[in-house]
Amino acid sequence: MPEAMRTLFLNPPSYKGYDGSAGSRYQACREVRSFWYPTWLAYPAGMIKGARLLDASAKGMTAEETIRQAGDYELIVIHTGTPTFSHDGALAAALKEAHPHLVIGMVGPHVTVRPEESLRSSPAVDFVAIGEFDDTIVEVSEGTPLDRVSGIALRSEGAIVRTPRRPFIRNLDRLPFVTGVYARDLRIEDYFIGYLKHPYASLYGGRGCRGRCTYCLWPQTIGGGRYRVRSPGNIVQELSLAKKLLPQVKEFFFDDDTFTDHPGLEEVARRIGPLGITWSCNARADVPGRTLEMLKEAGLRLLVVGFESGSQRILNNIRKGITIEGARTFAAAAAKAGLLIHGTFVLGLPGETRETLEETMRFARDIDPYSLQVSLAAPYPGTALYDEARREGWLVGEGEGLVAEGIQNSVMAYPWLSKEEIFSAVEVFYRRFYLRPAPIIRMLREMLKDRDEFFRRIREGKEFFSFMSKRKAALA
Repeated sequence: MPEAMRTLFLNPPSYKGYDGSAGSRYQACREVRSFWYPTWLAYPAGMIKGARLLDASAKGMTAEETIRQAGDYELIVIHTGTPTFSHDGALAAALKEAHPHLVIGMVGPHVTVRPEESLRSSPAVDFVAIGEFDDTIVEVSEGTPLDRVSGIALRSEGAIVRTPRRPFIRNLDRLPFVTGVYARDLRIEDYFIGYLKHPYASLYGGRGCRGRCTYCLWPQTIGGGRYRVRSPGNIVQELSLAKKLLPQVKEFFFDDDTFTDHPGLEEVARRIGPLGITWSCNARADVPGRTLEMLKEAGLRLLVVGFESGSQRILNNIRKGITIEGARTFAAAAAKAGLLIHGTFVLGLPGETRETLEETMRFARDIDPYSLQVSLAAPYPGTALYDEARREGWLVGEGEGLVAEGIQNSVMAYPWLSKEEIFSAVEVFYRRFYLRPAPIIRMLREMLKDRDEFFRRIREGKEFFSFMSKRKAALA
């Protein structure tokens, strides 16, 4: 086997206040400081001898610092996204100028959907990966000629060509444990999510999603249309090792789009239980009460649930596959089981009106999750939502316009509902939900129980109100 090129997997430096990472589903600042793990980069980083994963965003590195460190490598793999693509392309150009010997590739949903356009606009980039890129990058690192590597687009004789599509990995158990790569290359304390205990660590139990939601980016571009999973034994083996490698971690998070769809969910839970760890996961609002109780007994603390809207018509429009009444039943069952819910909602989806905005805010107060997150509809290229918005004339911004000064922008509007109204509704939603006695009392109780939690919530409160002020300035 040939010796691998010295390979650096790079989550590029932040810009304009953006604090996302290569694991983020959407690129923008959140209401409080948030950093997701660059999990997709960690997998191939664990497959290539001598490779390194550098999360310049989480480390707060400048472009200049990143360029200096990159000179020690031969192959640079940059994760990029639609709002950051031009910025990342400029970084690639600076890297190539400083270190002409570098081979530079880009990965991620944006270059998967628009490979030719990406290469045309970024002359310093030698190739872009299309779809799932683990094995692709391994082959490139081994020195395989680019035109013989499946799953990329490259320049050839003055033209841009695509090689044959690479099939999805069927046996996910053969992939490395990302938590081992975290322990080797990352500082765990750099990663924050407001609703998870700090420090936390995230991992995947599978890839893809059985759902058909029109707006969801990763399943429609990278993850594949079906849910491929790791075996329960493989998952628990990683968690057992991670307890030793990352003793400071207080909570493990399964970042699968819908971990509760794992066909071996109950077996995974039974095997996790004896480890004595705290864990959380993404879920659909349709998990039976009996299953929720069993998961709670196995150490599950919190479910991140995409409710999205309080309007059944909107849920039908986006092919969410849940009902409002079913979601209410689920929320009540989770509360009965002693589980917390972080509810996520999206404003501005097809069918949104002033009346449905009110419905959604009322619904959120009725089910009263532990915490919530309010986002704006984000029609990313490669999603059915993007195609629909373009076809219907709802799109009033795209590309880098999805994020403005690090804040998620409103880029969809309707004849009956302006983008300004949709944008403003986010703050109204937060205030109506959080400035009530129940959430305030919950938060105060937690702060009084735990000194670290007290200071963390104080910091997050300052960040939240600072963020809202920034949003108001953006609207003005």
